[in-house]
Amino acid sequence: MIQTTLSIIIPVYNEEPTLEEVVRRVYAVDVGQVDKEVIVCNDGSTDGTAAVMDRLSQTYPALKAYTAPINLGKGAAVRVGMRLATGDLVMIQDADLELDPGDYPALLEPFADPQVQVVYGSRFLHGMKGASRASRWANRGLTFLTNVLFGGHLSDMETAYKVFRREVVQGLRLRCVRFDFEPEVTAKLLLAGYKIHEVPVTYNPRTHHQGKKMAWGDGLDALYTLVRCRLLK
Repeated sequence: MIQTTLSIIIPVYNEEPTLEEVVRRVYAVDVGQVDKEVIVCNDGSTDGTAAVMDRLSQTYPALKAYTAPINLGKGAAVRVGMRLATGDLVMIQDADLELDPGDYPALLEPFADPQVQVVYGSRFLHGMKGASRASRWANRGLTFLTNVLFGGHLSDMETAYKVFRREVVQGLRLRCVRFDFEPEVTAKLLLAGYKIHEVPVTYNPRTHHQGKKMAWGDGLDALYTLVRCRLLK
């Protein structure tokens, strides 16, 4: 991997128990000559997330922290992070510990090829172990529809691990503010002619009791978003 800067956007909503550990792992992971710019976007959390961010800012002075006055959704938080990002590469890192920053070297390796523009970390290439049957089928169904509608060859469209060259995402017109960000950005990348490379990543799913926020309604939103992007391309 050539020397570059990686902007890591961490969208956060009520992730007080895990945020500090996620940020610690992000800073600790060895990515060689790649410099890390960490951006935490607090999407109007109502728990102790703001206090955690204050502590993190003292521990990591270079950390960029943004707090929205109200909760708008993951997509809104990610889009704020994209505006703040200055790195050559932009990555999305959820704050819930389902995905491991230890996979960063594998996610960045394909960018050694200057032709590679986008890399997704696929949970299905390792079997998505531990996830419920309903979650696996929903993800597979939405990914299949994405491939059919937009000519993709993906195994995991809904993955949170998405890495882009910054000029790629700057060139997209994104409007979704919730979890429908995932299908929208994928649809618009494919419509723009970008090839999405996938690498396997580890996955440690949590339950709704443990704080998982996606619900069946988000699947319907994703379905609507895919169809809308196809019809209104």
